[in-house]
Amino acid sequence: MKKFEYDIDFVRDQFPACKLEVGGAPIAYLDGPGGTQLPQRVLDRIMKYMVEQNANEGGNFKASEFCDIVEDGAREACADFLGCGPDEIGFNCSSTQNNSNFSHAFARQMKEGDEILTNELEHRCNIAPWLQLQKDGHIVKVAKLNTETQQLDFDDFKSKLNKNTKLVSLNWASNGLGTVTDVKKLIKMAHEVGAITVVDAVHYAAHFPIDVKDIDTDILICSAYKWFGPHVGVIYMKKELIEKFDFYNVMCEDIATGPRKFHMGTPQYELQAGVIEAINFIASVGEKYVDCFEDKLKGLSGRRKNIVAGMEAFDAYESDLAKQLRVGLREIPGVHVNGPAEGQPRTPTVVFTVDGFTTDEVTKVLGERGINAWHGDYYAVEIMNAMGLLDKGGMARLGLAPYCTQSDIDRALNAIRSMVRGK
Repeated sequence: MKKFEYDIDFVRDQFPACKLEVGGAPIAYLDGPGGTQLPQRVLDRIMKYMVEQNANEGGNFKASEFCDIVEDGAREACADFLGCGPDEIGFNCSSTQNNSNFSHAFARQMKEGDEILTNELEHRCNIAPWLQLQKDGHIVKVAKLNTETQQLDFDDFKSKLNKNTKLVSLNWASNGLGTVTDVKKLIKMAHEVGAITVVDAVHYAAHFPIDVKDIDTDILICSAYKWFGPHVGVIYMKKELIEKFDFYNVMCEDIATGPRKFHMGTPQYELQAGVIEAINFIASVGEKYVDCFEDKLKGLSGRRKNIVAGMEAFDAYESDLAKQLRVGLREIPGVHVNGPAEGQPRTPTVVFTVDGFTTDEVTKVLGERGINAWHGDYYAVEIMNAMGLLDKGGMARLGLAPYCTQSDIDRALNAIRSMVRGK
């Protein structure tokens, strides 16, 4: 197997945003968990559609006919990305929209005594739609976050899962802590009591390869803008489940079948075109590293093989930088790094607080030095509430993406050191 050596210049050269500067220094894009930058090929593909192919579907002219080509291509690309069939992929404006739309469809089939189980690790997009159903009298239980380990409280989850549970919503990776949950194990437990599962992979999909058939989830949601694409929500649903649910649609969509049932009006064709190229970008990186990850690519071929290789390359590169960042932060007096313990599964997302400074003040100092960072709750409200941080400004967050550099890490650490010393 070939030794892995990440070509950061090859990656950065594809992102126009990496050429931008603040105060004479390149912008350090450590805000990746909130959304990544876009490669030039994605921008070009969206522009090509808008200039040369812009039309609505159903017409007897070339541009209109191209709508079907774009939509089919986007489904095929996402199928390769997630490891499923193209007829199991749908789109909407966001993951929140996809999940909200499905929650209404699911609620129509709920009976008295039926229960939904969610958890405190969730982003609002995969907990709020379910909590909203409480207003209509539905039973929604919430498994707790273990604030010591900063992982899902498995015993609490197990105690709340029962024969009345009809749906379990799961968070694969927390955008608020970086915690990665063993969803495959929990999905198996949910299926044993007859519940269907919805996995929020919005944060996970930016860093690791996904195989929906391997984890056996019924539904999975993710968003292309987290992995180098435009703002489009992607939903996977097992083919046999799609026809079982009636989704809210405008009248002209009432006769929709298959993946078109997810749509609410005219699809965003220009953005679907961008999704195709975002996935092709990942595959183009992976093509360079297939010989480095042979043991993880067995049985794979074509674009799917290159996608998985690309995500493995991103993970290998990002995880090393993230560890350096965590270690460096812990060496600074007054800095408290949260998230699961070292050695536990996690994303390259680092959250922390600094004694004597609000998280708003921390990210302002970073922002003035051209270092993009987030603060607050990032819509992981239940996490911040459970940890007693919701009314204290939440946490500061730095997250790695494949175009981030060692220099970005060093600059962030130096900025925080200077801030603490100058107090």
